[in-house]
Amino acid sequence: MEKIRLQKYLSEAGIASRRKSEELILQGKIKVNGQIITELGFKVNPEKDEVKYNDKLVKPENKKIYILLNKPIGYVTTVKDQFNRESVLDLVKVKERIVPVGRLDMYTSGALILTNDGEFVYKVTHPKHEINKTYTVTLKGIVDKNALENLKDGVDIGGYVTKQAKVKILKIDKEKNITRLEIIIHEGKNRQVRKMCEAVGYKVLALHRSAIAGIDVKDIELGKWRYLTKEEVRKICYR
Repeated sequence: MEKIRLQKYLSEAGIASRRKSEELILQGKIKVNGQIITELGFKVNPEKDEVKYNDKLVKPENKKIYILLNKPIGYVTTVKDQFNRESVLDLVKVKERIVPVGRLDMYTSGALILTNDGEFVYKVTHPKHEINKTYTVTLKGIVDKNALENLKDGVDIGGYVTKQAKVKILKIDKEKNITRLEIIIHEGKNRQVRKMCEAVGYKVLALHRSAIAGIDVKDIELGKWRYLTKEEVRKICYR
């Protein structure tokens, strides 16, 4: 069998995305045939070589699964949390080793995909593929026209200027002094939507990711999940 790069092998085994797998290699956490490997160009034979991560044998999953979770507030989007906080993996109990595709911060609810397909993780998280993520955000105050235009055109969120976004007003409640917006972005910077809103002077009161690539969670209860259909996976991968 043809040899493949170690980071690709790890991503296909559902350990992490290809980029994250490269970090694990550089950190000396991967062994091949008993030897620690720190070379990103290292290749393995999937049929012959023994690959271990944290001294546990790693093998690619034959069955690829794709799960859509409606994440509640209060859960972290990590495989293992150093503070022992509840993780999204506590909500999704399957026999396959799965990882979250991208992240939602602890205080954001909504659409999150989990899978054991490393190539899928790469396609969804890499900015060049421009996968749309749709958010509903509730802000304190009545958002003015200038702020809306800035959000659409791009704002500086700390050394990075966001790409153009689609933004529309869903609701204005003058009595409660709140504005609800729909924001669609295709980037995935850490806490991006929160930082965008703060950059134009508004505090985020609530944030929910309603859809990924147009696939929404409106029919999934908070804390519940379902498998993505083949058509939905195809829609995400081949846009």
